[in-house]
Amino acid sequence: MTVSDRLIANREDLTPAERQLLDTLLDDYPIAGLGSITELARTAAVSTTTVARMLQKAGFDGFPQFQAALRMELKEMISDPVSKRKAWQHDLPEEHILSRYARRGIENQQRSLDDVDPETFDRLCHMLGDPGRTIYIVGGRITGTLAHYLYLHLQMIRPKVRLVARGGSWPHDLLDLRPDDVVVAFDVRRYENATLQMTQMCHERGADIVLFTDQWRSPVHRIATLTFSTRIVVPSAWDTCLPLLMLIECTIAALQEAMWETVKHRTDALEAAFDQTKLFRKFT
Repeated sequence: MTVSDRLIANREDLTPAERQLLDTLLDDYPIAGLGSITELARTAAVSTTTVARMLQKAGFDGFPQFQAALRMELKEMISDPVSKRKAWQHDLPEEHILSRYARRGIENQQRSLDDVDPETFDRLCHMLGDPGRTIYIVGGRITGTLAHYLYLHLQMIRPKVRLVARGGSWPHDLLDLRPDDVVVAFDVRRYENATLQMTQMCHERGADIVLFTDQWRSPVHRIATLTFSTRIVVPSAWDTCLPLLMLIECTIAALQEAMWETVKHRTDALEAAFDQTKLFRKFT
């Protein structure tokens, strides 16, 4: 579990002051917890005793242990491929890469799906299925592939779907953004500044932000209406996208069923265009 997972897991047992402290930590996570205990208490408008009591409920022996865990987590959040490989290369089981990588990948998928609240997932599908909203999709250097995958499927499911370009032209793609439109953002460690800036601008204009991220959560989560965190660490210099892809495909499947009449109409038109352009080979 991440530090934030441990803190959130005990939310129901917290006093109002402790919940206020928790919200302060999550609003600027993990930076808010890296100062002194006095600074944290002052920022949250609680006592240092409240800080110590909440951390004890989360299983920390004290503030130093809590900060040590945060610093370790921060190191993981900003680590590059070389650092990631150093972290696991001396602690691998003696088995073929197919076995050890696949096992961890499958575990990540299952844990990630277990973390998804069905009601939150249903809210996502309701937002993406609302014909009155335009859907904007943005990805990063690597996750742009996932963004494009979702975009192609949503295009077949419904109208008014746009893929936001990377690079300097993205403000053009957002000229028509309206309040209550939906921006789906993919952002995993090391978290891209352009994605944060873009989603902040969209949020200020009244759009709902849906974030797909990792277990440490992109800074975008502070303004997101919905956040889906997945487990991405595998025995590799690069993180896995498997849990994110699984979640995307679950979303596509749910929307396809919920909007089948629209999907069928659009698919028939698309297939007619494919036949006319002879895009696919025919065997009859």
